[in-house]
Amino acid sequence: MRAYDPYMDMISEVIGTVRAGNAYARRIAESGAWGARYPSFAGIGFHLVLSGTGWLILRGGESIALGPGDVVLVPYGTEHGLSHAPCALGALPVASMGPEPPRPGPSDFEFLCGSYHLDGGKVHQFLRALPDVIAISPDYERHPQLRSLTALLGDDVSETRPGDDATRSALVDLTLVHALRHWQEQSGDEPWPAITDPGIAAALRTIHDAPDGQWTVQRLSEIAGMSRTTFVRRFTDLVGKPPATYLTGWRLTLGARLLRETSAPLAAIARQVGYSSEFAFANAFRREYGVSPGRFRQNMRAAAPHR
Repeated sequence: MRAYDPYMDMISEVIGTVRAGNAYARRIAESGAWGARYPSFAGIGFHLVLSGTGWLILRGGESIALGPGDVVLVPYGTEHGLSHAPCALGALPVASMGPEPPRPGPSDFEFLCGSYHLDGGKVHQFLRALPDVIAISPDYERHPQLRSLTALLGDDVSETRPGDDATRSALVDLTLVHALRHWQEQSGDEPWPAITDPGIAAALRTIHDAPDGQWTVQRLSEIAGMSRTTFVRRFTDLVGKPPATYLTGWRLTLGARLLRETSAPLAAIARQVGYSSEFAFANAFRREYGVSPGRFRQNMRAAAPHR
């Protein structure tokens, strides 16, 4: 049996949900008078400053100075900008999302961008509990792992090689994990809702570990060691949605990941995530994502970054 974690490892959970989308990353170099606005999107993203100084531009007119090593985390895709000087967000041109052309000579500001875009999906509610844009200055002496990840991600985006899709997703995952850990450490005010009830945590682990199980609210309440009524109330209070709704969402998130990452038949995916038939899975998926599973798979492959 696993040791009880009062936070139910929410960072791992939210990273698991965003893997239903495509991972993107690229290296950008700017010189002179430069600036770009990043429109809002469904997903999570980051910028990591490699060299030079610049400004993070927020809605409402606020500007935050950035320097080497600083990380900008955008937990749920809020519009923001980067610029050589403070300015109004609306004055910046929309950033180009295509491949970054090589620039001759030295640059004034260089940074890495990484993100997960969720086509039709929903950003995890615990990410939405965070500020819309976060600037972090990590302590690289205490936590040198992020420095190593920065070097690895920078090298990974520098050229096209076999296995790019696998390495890109893994490195974006790890960078997001470390950025979220640094935010937790530096904020000091428990920005993540804590799952402090061991019974509710046990039910969540059951759902995560065996999404294909024939779970009912009654069975989950027994695992939690509570009456059904108490379990539903406690679960909804702590997690933000009723257990049946959460179970469905988790299964469909895993289904979306399998559609994106594998070529498994729809019937096999349906069984893996707890649906008795392909038809039942397809209907539930369409209600959640607005498209059929087959169309979702096609869209994700068409949207995958071509490097």
